Amino acid sequence: MGAQADRGMSAPPEVVFSTATDPDRASAWLPGELRIDGAATPEITGEELRARWSAPSPAELSGEIRVDPADAGGARVRFELLGDTGTADADRLATEALDALAREVADNLQAG
Repeated sequence: MGAQADRGMSAPPEVVFSTATDPDRASAWLPGELRIDGAATPEITGEELRARWSAPSPAELSGEIRVDPADAGGARVRFELLGDTGTADADRLATEALDALAREVADNLQAG
């Protein structure tokens, strides 16, 4: 079972990615099962900005984010949940996570 959500953000991809992988901000947007010690270890391949979180549990839940450049200097973000989310509406959970990330990105831009 898995779920995914996509959305655009009006911030540079690097800002979105650094906000997403910031251990101090992860608890504000990651689904509860993925909020564990040892934040994401970003996997950067060429132009790709990707990070993956895994929760050691019977459900073997993991989440992966990918941030790509979009028009006008913004970013296109995809968040995918893999494993048993414990909810029938896993797509909604993934969408809510990206909505929360967008709020964190906006806060990060205002703070900087």
